[in-house]
Amino acid sequence: MMHAPLNIVIADDEPPARNRLRELLTEIPGVTLVGEARHGNEALELAQQLKPHVLLLDIRMPNMDGIEAAAHAQKLPQPPAIIFTTAFDGYAIQAFEMNAVDYLLKPIRQERLGAALHKARVLLPAQVEALKPLQRTRTHFSVNHHGRILLIPVHQVIYLRAELKYVTLRTKEQEYLIEESLTQLEQELGHLFLRLHRNCLVAQSSISGYEKRELNGESGWHAILRDIPDTIAVSRRQYHLLRKLAAH
Repeated sequence: MMHAPLNIVIADDEPPARNRLRELLTEIPGVTLVGEARHGNEALELAQQLKPHVLLLDIRMPNMDGIEAAAHAQKLPQPPAIIFTTAFDGYAIQAFEMNAVDYLLKPIRQERLGAALHKARVLLPAQVEALKPLQRTRTHFSVNHHGRILLIPVHQVIYLRAELKYVTLRTKEQEYLIEESLTQLEQELGHLFLRLHRNCLVAQSSISGYEKRELNGESGWHAILRDIPDTIAVSRRQYHLLRKLAAH
């Protein structure tokens, strides 16, 4: 019985590495290389356009690394299976093996590539989460928007506000909803965002100043934001942040 070919997208920022994978794939029956990417952003664009069965992702790439790209790829309507390619040291290899994630250690051998493709499967959310210690700080948020995954650069986000089970992500142009924990976002991105209120993280670079305002008969401090008319109330518990900023 004939099986449909396995469509593959490869992502690696080094042309020799992409050439090596391309050559190896031509020797493996039943697979078709449908696209090549130089970093995670391009890999996700190709994944949305071409709907490959497998993404071969290098770990260390500019703009977006392979682990972040894998996390975003899980949100696609038809998520591809993920195989990582890496020149990592023993610690990282142990992390992959402990979490049952398939990987190819460079230099890649044809037999090993064929075996990995044979058992390629979609990553479980817990597997992606377990690999996050190997990931650099994320560069993008991924948003489900009209059937597509939009990548919103972190530096474009003005604030993140928790509302029920969602977080509202605000940029200069628009608001989006994401399903992430504000507490986890603070732990991950606390060097870029300030928690001015229990339900709101604000990008430090988007705060142009603070002013006192009357609201519902009470006086309180509000953060004035660049590019948008919104202001964010500063909870009394966070007033110590204002004192720190005033001291600098």
